[in-house]
Amino acid sequence: MIIPLLTGHSLRMGNQTTVTEFILLGLSSDPQLQIVMFFVFLVIYIITLAGNTVIMLVIRAHSQLHTPMYFFLSHLSFVDICYSSVTIPKILVNLLTMNKTISVNACFTQMFFIFFSASCESLILSAMAYDRYAAICDPLHYVGTMNKRVCRQLVGGSWTISIMHSLLNTIPVLQLEFCGPNEIRHFSCELPQILTLSCTETLANKIALLSSVLVIGLGSFLLMLVSYIHIISTILRIRSAEGRRKAFSTCSSHLIVVTLLYVTALVQYMKSSYVSSLVLDQVFSIQYSILTPMLNPIIYSLKSKEVKIALGRILKRSSSQSI
Repeated sequence: MIIPLLTGHSLRMGNQTTVTEFILLGLSSDPQLQIVMFFVFLVIYIITLAGNTVIMLVIRAHSQLHTPMYFFLSHLSFVDICYSSVTIPKILVNLLTMNKTISVNACFTQMFFIFFSASCESLILSAMAYDRYAAICDPLHYVGTMNKRVCRQLVGGSWTISIMHSLLNTIPVLQLEFCGPNEIRHFSCELPQILTLSCTETLANKIALLSSVLVIGLGSFLLMLVSYIHIISTILRIRSAEGRRKAFSTCSSHLIVVTLLYVTALVQYMKSSYVSSLVLDQVFSIQYSILTPMLNPIIYSLKSKEVKIALGRILKRSSSQSI
């Protein structure tokens, strides 16, 4: 009879070792640099939580912001909070402790929510692009086109597709065996790094990953591209410079956010393997999974006149009550 022996990060059974924990190597092994990074990521996380929460509360509190664009923005803010909360708390813990392990189940759970948050963010941004297309290119029918039912269907569809995308990539990973190295050369459990540690065939997982990323990522990107081609074409046909400025200002925030997200994501996944490096991969991952959720509420707050007015009213009200 073979008796299993549980040892630290693996379960040894006969001659086969099954990994039960992964080690997240993180961003640096320098103790002093880790302390600096801890405070940097802590500040980023606080700004992300505070900024996106304020955006959600302001939109909910002011009836002037109860429009399709801000309905989508409130959901985007919630997704950004989820996106940051999936990775940053674990990064903060690992920066302060010597034990940088994460259980296999916890790692797969983190991977599921990374897929979900990234997919949902991309799809909601696509819905926002369609909203801007309807507002600028067909303003006479905008109220009917972007009614409450359509907005809820777009958001509901984004959540549903994101869950299906996450399950499509997570469930097959549960069937893999990990019996060799257990060090993930990254700060989070992303699928490409996990697949390199498997001691079983991962071709099906790689095909599922590539197919789903192309369908959702490229599909949403093409939808936004087509929308903005029509938007720019319509704006250029506006005769007055003031009219063009006002039309462009309604979609400038969204365009900046989309550019930040997609430039880094596309370069990350489409770059040649010859220029691939651990540092480069981590820089891109930090950009689209940590910095973008922090920058989104800042961009919308600075670029949206309605949000700035609503924030000003809240600050004025709170200061008058404190006197």
